[in-house]
Amino acid sequence: MASEPKHSRISQELLAEIAAGKYAPAGRLPSEAQLVSRFGVSRPTVARALRDLQDRGLIERRVGSGTYVRGPGAAGSADVPRQFGLLIPGLGTTEIFEVICGELAGLARVHGYGLLWGGGHRRPQEDVGVEDAEELCEQFVKSQVAGVFFAPFEHTDRREEVNRGLAERLRRAGLAVVLLDRDLGAFPARSEFDLVGVDNFAGGYALAEHLLKLGCRDLAFAVRPHSAPTVNARIAGAREAILARGLPVPQKFVRMGEPDDPKYALGFLGRDRVDAILCASDHVAAVLLRSLERTGARVPADVRLVGFDDVRFATLLSAPLTTMHQPCREIAVVAFRTMLDRIADPTLPPRGLTLTPSLVVRESCGAYPAQGVNARRAARADSKAPRSV
Repeated sequence: MASEPKHSRISQELLAEIAAGKYAPAGRLPSEAQLVSRFGVSRPTVARALRDLQDRGLIERRVGSGTYVRGPGAAGSADVPRQFGLLIPGLGTTEIFEVICGELAGLARVHGYGLLWGGGHRRPQEDVGVEDAEELCEQFVKSQVAGVFFAPFEHTDRREEVNRGLAERLRRAGLAVVLLDRDLGAFPARSEFDLVGVDNFAGGYALAEHLLKLGCRDLAFAVRPHSAPTVNARIAGAREAILARGLPVPQKFVRMGEPDDPKYALGFLGRDRVDAILCASDHVAAVLLRSLERTGARVPADVRLVGFDDVRFATLLSAPLTTMHQPCREIAVVAFRTMLDRIADPTLPPRGLTLTPSLVVRESCGAYPAQGVNARRAARADSKAPRSV
């Protein structure tokens, strides 16, 4: 920005280079004379920029020797910013983030850190749009937080472009970034940021395998438009489970639409009828369950249904939901440790840390009691059998 002080611009650019690993831990930075030449500013301006970094505990200036990046243990010292930022656009609508963020708040408090939710207040970011997220990024930069936990946007046009822009803005400012649950781009590509979540491929595989063991053969995957990369990983895992059984993947396996649309729900029951529906999330499953019931379909007697997340309302549906449990508290613990590691040593390679989800079996899959799909198959076969006169 044109109004940004020169010394601030210099310190942020140097900080971004340190975070990107351009200078090894305890490595030497360019001399003041070299920085004066590089940025075309006066020596006092460079000295002010270096003093800003020194005040944050990120560099140390040795008389007669030069300026050095502080070693890996230095980031835990008292003069480093003791505050983290939370950029969670889906916090108001995605229940797993409530648990993860609550646990992060507790961990931050125990370790002597504050947590900035946005606007200087500790409050949920409900209905955060792209412009809101950009403003939050600027607040985090101005507040000089040590790092930001970021759960990228989904169900948003240009989501990859938006997510990358936000993450890069934070990195250019020298802030550590740890992604929660999902990456910036499409599966299976990986970004250059740390990511903590669950093994979504394994989760999708386990759900499909469970349904196949119950006798289902015609499966479909229900997904909303512009879903997160995690959903693509779940789809890939489910496909692999079908292939592992020696079965063909249905041509219309992935069915995209809005689960509250009656026409979308009817599509699972018409000519392209399926035995079971794997849903991208528990929220999609809950809404689709309601839409199916409005058409007169019964879950699991007419069609089986499974979700992903194991949120609180999963047990409160008319057919309690079979789903994959996400270990939210463990995700928070690993994410917090990853953030501390990233701050302590910005030169670490980007890491993807995945925890294992677990299958939770309830009534919606038809396992209790074991009827529905097989009974319906028998009824179909009986209806097609020749009748004696």
